[in-house]
Amino acid sequence: MDPYDVIIVGGGPAGLSAALVLARCRRRVVVCDAGRPRNRSAQAMHGFLTRDGIDPMELLRLGREEIARYGVEFRPDVVADARCEENQLVEVVLESGQILRGRRLLLATGIVDVLPEIAGIEEYYGRSVWHCPYCDGWEHRDEPLAAYGGMREATGLALSLLSWTDRITVCTDGRTEVDEECARRIKTHRFPLRTEKIVRLEGQDGRLERIIFESGEPLTCRGMFFNTGQWQRSPLADKLGCCFDENGHVCTDARGRTGVCNLYLAGDANGDVQFAIVAAGEGATTAATIHKDLQDEERAADFERLRESG
Repeated sequence: MDPYDVIIVGGGPAGLSAALVLARCRRRVVVCDAGRPRNRSAQAMHGFLTRDGIDPMELLRLGREEIARYGVEFRPDVVADARCEENQLVEVVLESGQILRGRRLLLATGIVDVLPEIAGIEEYYGRSVWHCPYCDGWEHRDEPLAAYGGMREATGLALSLLSWTDRITVCTDGRTEVDEECARRIKTHRFPLRTEKIVRLEGQDGRLERIIFESGEPLTCRGMFFNTGQWQRSPLADKLGCCFDENGHVCTDARGRTGVCNLYLAGDANGDVQFAIVAAGEGATTAATIHKDLQDEERAADFERLRESG
């Protein structure tokens, strides 16, 4: 079988958007995706123009439907390994054992948020426990909220949440160290501070009502936002030799090039603004870059053939 022009790993907004642009450039494209998107726990996705409030899985279904019209292939499988070497085709190995070969490889693999280690939190995540105020702050405007994390992280998150409500309690889950800057911010904005260890969350049908601590009174709140870090969903960027910044995000140029031969990246894995609509835009930008790089390669090959033929 002829190689694909582009193999895309990851079928979220970045990967699907890139596939759409490339397919409309008449490129042969395959998207490999295992079906575990970052926002799969959420009931609605926000901030995506014309699709605000859509079920995230429905957006992906619509995206797959659109790219299929242009002949893009879709493989519901995990990419277990990959290879990118100069002057050779890229190669990916699926968990099923199948090997795919192509001219370029695009990673749109995203990241995974580290959930707080609180028993039963999965019941609330995506319903009243969140990681992004931009995505879900509006739904909790003027409500009592908890900002969760280490002292510095939780305090910074509380400051961000002030755009939506001033009823914010900083919760550090047993971490008590307060540096001078955090103490100043907490005092200036009069944030209540709860450093006790959290025992559990309580509520109904995924709607948070209170936080129970090892000691002290329960905290009544209607939502909790957390800042406890994130990690790369896929090890492929590391395996292929990409560079990472101090926060563990993949380094790329403004067009999605990683510096590794024939390897590109788009979406949340690069640590830029992590909105679905931004990921889709990055996918489109990187797709245009890939298409141009392929064009340049093809034109150089045509020129060389003409030169050799006299």
